[in-house]
Amino acid sequence: MSMTTEPSGRQVSSRTYFPGDDRNDLIGLAQLLHEIEREALAGRTAELRAPDGRVRAIPAEVFEVLEQVADALASGSGVTVARNDTQMTTQQAADFLGVSRPTLVKYLEDGSISFERRGRHRRVLLRDLVSFQEHFRIRRRAALRAAAREDQAMGRSQQHAPEQADGAAER
Repeated sequence: MSMTTEPSGRQVSSRTYFPGDDRNDLIGLAQLLHEIEREALAGRTAELRAPDGRVRAIPAEVFEVLEQVADALASGSGVTVARNDTQMTTQQAADFLGVSRPTLVKYLEDGSISFERRGRHRRVLLRDLVSFQEHFRIRRRAALRAAAREDQAMGRSQQHAPEQADGAAER
């Protein structure tokens, strides 16, 4: 993934974090974060205390990230933190989506996913991949619901078909 520069001038890159040797600490942190979340539902907020005593409320978005990261690490999974404006190669993008590189290129060429060209190379923004992924999920759910409705409708029509055939035989 790529390296970007924040407005502050600090360079930030994507980084993957893996659980340490003592997962009990991570499990304890994940449990504590879940307890804090339950208290937050009652109107209380979580706070961060600096070593010098300064205290600051943790914004809900940051708390959610902490909770997800702690859960993943506690379960033994690694976590990659990346800005949504991270540019990815086609192979990185394909890996992210869990598809082959040729399939990704098909999505790029048919306009399903935005990209830009750098010379002969295509670059894809992480935010465009996430957007595609979400739209794909929505379309898939809608298709599954439609298929389920069709199956139900066919099941009902098949249940009535034998009754009609039996009635015709009695006449």
